Amino acid sequence: MPLAGGLMQHGFQCGMVWGSALAAGAQAYRLFGQGTKAEAGAIVASRSVVDSFRMLNKHVNCIDLTGIDKASTPLQMTLYFLFKGGTIKCMRMAAKFAPAAFREINSVLFEKNIDASGLPVSCSSLLARKTGASDLHTVMAAGLAGGIGLSGGACGALGAAIWIEGMNSMKTGANKVDYKDPRAEEIISRFGKCTGFEFECSKIVGRKFENVQDHAAYVRAGGCSKVLEALAAQ
Repeated sequence: MPLAGGLMQHGFQCGMVWGSALAAGAQAYRLFGQGTKAEAGAIVASRSVVDSFRMLNKHVNCIDLTGIDKASTPLQMTLYFLFKGGTIKCMRMAAKFAPAAFREINSVLFEKNIDASGLPVSCSSLLARKTGASDLHTVMAAGLAGGIGLSGGACGALGAAIWIEGMNSMKTGANKVDYKDPRAEEIISRFGKCTGFEFECSKIVGRKFENVQDHAAYVRAGGCSKVLEALAAQ
């Protein structure tokens, strides 16, 4: 839920993209178990579903698809979702995208030769490990790396931290996790202070990553270590 609206309604990648990347990681874990092959597979599959989403919808970011974000007024949100049929549009997008994402994920994981040389391969899975996530959730988070599948969008480690916080909240008795979760807002605040309130991976790093190996080398060399430590702080 907190990933919807482009990360707590901030307008970045559509929540469907975040969700499909988590699904890619879950499928990679089912096929390969824990480890670098599963994480690499999740990244490659996540990049493929980002491309698929863009092909179907022309845009990836929620703000471009809906015209609204966290800064929008209640009236603007009401106009979009109720009077302009925004809810129906989003449901139709989900119905169309879900089978396409499923096909892309399986096509990549079953058919491509996944190169998993080097450790670690994903900043977001490294963040998951730092926060004590399970092996399954660590692999699920992997595809969020590099702005979801190395696409350069909003930071995947930030998305992973918000997602993990949401799951932890449910474990400790929360009835639901919504857009106004104060603990998630605190994570965003720590992240923003660390990055000068820049959210997009390609701008934080200064480039997009060419492939899994390029990203792995960056992480191994200490890239984004301060960001990861800020996100993992309790």
